[in-house]
Amino acid sequence: MSEDSGAFAYDIHKILKALPHRYPMLLVDKVRSLELGERIHAVKAVSFNEDFFQGHFPGAPIMPGVLQIEALAQAAGILGIETMELAGTGKLVIFMGIENAKFRAPVTPGCLLDLHVEFTQKRSRVYKFKGVASVEGKTTCEVEFTAMMTDPPA
Repeated sequence: MSEDSGAFAYDIHKILKALPHRYPMLLVDKVRSLELGERIHAVKAVSFNEDFFQGHFPGAPIMPGVLQIEALAQAAGILGIETMELAGTGKLVIFMGIENAKFRAPVTPGCLLDLHVEFTQKRSRVYKFKGVASVEGKTTCEVEFTAMMTDPPA
């Protein structure tokens, strides 16, 4: 499914159905394309009003790298939940490990952060992903991570 095809519609309401995250931790604003079982392209509109800019850093606001990774993980969560047809069931996709994280460029207010994530391995409820975040085609962050599909804690 792709936004370019004209038939693609994955708005904030579908994101809220797929992910348990809410303000201020919801870091995906829109899904531009989704290939079930393969990859996702989502975006985060980075606003000066983000809570983290109050302290990171006053006078020189930069989105924390760990939040770029979190945004990629949330995009991966949507990919996993949609691939397994589990949106709205309450299932969670949770981190198990992060590898090879690299931060290449700062993300500042006013940027549109592109989030590209693809499955690299699937085994039972455990998934491996590769994610790349970018602004205007320039890579800001890349990471490989492992996640697991699970029920929420009781």
